[in-house]
Amino acid sequence: MKIVNHLLFDDNGNQVAFKPTPNKKGPYTPQYLVIHYTAATSASGAINWLTDPTAKASAHLVIARDGKVTQLAPFNIVTWHAGKSTWKGLVGLNQFSIGIEIVNAGRLVKKDAKWICPVDGAEVPADQVVVAAHKNDGISAGWQTYTPQQIDVTQKIADLLVKTYALKDIIGHDDISPIRKSDPGPAFPMTSFRAHAFGTSSVNALKTSATVNIRAGAGASFATLAKPLPQGTVVNGLATNGDWTNVKIPGLYDGKTDLQGWISTKFLVKG
Repeated sequence: MKIVNHLLFDDNGNQVAFKPTPNKKGPYTPQYLVIHYTAATSASGAINWLTDPTAKASAHLVIARDGKVTQLAPFNIVTWHAGKSTWKGLVGLNQFSIGIEIVNAGRLVKKDAKWICPVDGAEVPADQVVVAAHKNDGISAGWQTYTPQQIDVTQKIADLLVKTYALKDIIGHDDISPIRKSDPGPAFPMTSFRAHAFGTSSVNALKTSATVNIRAGAGASFATLAKPLPQGTVVNGLATNGDWTNVKIPGLYDGKTDLQGWISTKFLVKG
């Protein structure tokens, strides 16, 4: 991928789909990348809404469930994705950040045995749902998972944006508007995503050689943090303490994102 004149081009050198939004202001210099979910299940619906003048909302990119990217405005033009927001002394993050909307239903409601998107009423299949607590309210709920295609393409774009615009950080809408917003939510692997974009992710790739527990400390007496890891689980080694290794599980596992804990080193091999 590359950026030319603030427009995104894919790996084949073709400009990604571009549908200009009228919901924008003038030029600016971005400092942050803000990750959102659309709170609905349709890419076309999200794009139509974000390009509708009556919506008074927009973003720079929309990432569909299949990974297709649509750009709504050049990256150096203010879009209206953040709303009332603050971050590290800045007020109104629209004028300081690039916004990416990922098509995802977000927090779900359960009706009988079905998981439903409360915004568009669509049913989300159970195999696309993780039950987890949001970091801001601690309330356990069902959340639609992000597809591997979405995470992959969004990561590539984020890496490129950080490099091109020397961005200071990648944050969620739930960071800058914690009372109002819950996106991108606990199903999004923000910790490892951010680390990858800034080149701080571990280079010590490991995998489990047997089914093994991940614990809160370096010893068998510490509590387990999740269900046992199956043999072949890929983890990032961070540090060692005696016969134990501190690891992080990238992405989502057992309802937790970027789970970090301790595994007996004898059950780890190079990935």
